[in-house]
Amino acid sequence: MADVIPPSYTQDMALKADEVYQAGLELDLDERTVVAHRLLASLHPAGDASQSEIDDAWHDEIGSRVDEILNGRVELSTFEQTRAKARMLLDDLRK
Repeated sequence: MADVIPPSYTQDMALKADEVYQAGLELDLDERTVVAHRLLASLHPAGDASQSEIDDAWHDEIGSRVDEILNGRVELSTFEQTRAKARMLLDDLRK
């Protein structure tokens, strides 16, 4: 009888990753988007930042964006234009 060699740890992990990937492909676009976002966010946890530091950073970012709009440094788009552009970019990625 031949010896059976168990799969290595990395082979087992690759199989699990492929199974997760395949299961993810079965989700609808919105569910897949949520899962992808959560997985990406898990790669860069907030760490030691306090909620007040996070709130302050968002306050600064929002203020900067409003300033750019009011001073005409950015061009605004409608929701329909933004959605069409996003779909075009996604279609290009799928090719």
